[in-house]
Amino acid sequence: MSSPETVWEELASIDADPPTMRDKCTQCRHIPCLTAHRRPVPVCWCPGLPKTRLSPASRLIILQHPAEVKRCLRTAPMLTFGLEVGKCLTFRGKKFPLLKHEGLSDILADTNTVMLYPTIASTTLNALDPVGLNGQKPYNLVILDGTWPQAKAMYHNSPILHSVRSCKLVGLPISEYVIRTQPTEGCLSTLETGALALSILEGNSQIRNELLGPLHYLCRFQLQNGAVTHQSKEWRIKQHTYPKLIGKRLAKQLRVLPED
Repeated sequence: MSSPETVWEELASIDADPPTMRDKCTQCRHIPCLTAHRRPVPVCWCPGLPKTRLSPASRLIILQHPAEVKRCLRTAPMLTFGLEVGKCLTFRGKKFPLLKHEGLSDILADTNTVMLYPTIASTTLNALDPVGLNGQKPYNLVILDGTWPQAKAMYHNSPILHSVRSCKLVGLPISEYVIRTQPTEGCLSTLETGALALSILEGNSQIRNELLGPLHYLCRFQLQNGAVTHQSKEWRIKQHTYPKLIGKRLAKQLRVLPED
């Protein structure tokens, strides 16, 4: 057992200054929603952003569940910082619109507003005229940002959303967010959804390619530093390699029964 003198000597040798912290990315500090989650320079995705912010005619309207803010790796901010100011608006809440959501009521009432949400009346996004064709004006593209149960609750708690023209994406590519496990093969991150939908409405595939830059940068860095490629839950369940039991909801969604 150490003597009191030895203990005091050890305490006296401890540096009074706090340990040196890794430099945080200075670009992220300009995004209000990222202030508390600024990433160290070596692992930040900012270098993958478009060199010049994109300024499409249409704009994205992200209705974000409050729980999304707590996630460390979120892709919605990549849209915020990849597009010109005013081209990606984020409103946070569990129901919409509230008094704090300034301007949202007018946006949702606009005849050129469409929402990505699967309903019986949903049409495919590709069936809409791209901006400029047949006099089509720029769109307001509404995206619900959250898990599927959260998005479903947000929709049902917001009656005004039921009157917004709903659309859906078809023929979806496999998610390029390869370091994250997606529920099914057809699931995309918020960034991928917004980038793909915006490129369709604008009739410009280059929009998607440029907006996905930070996601590619993040995944490439993680894979080079020990991360592994993730397959979807659906794929792993069908291959009998998923290590966890699945609930009835997911089983029904995948049209498979959980094993005994």
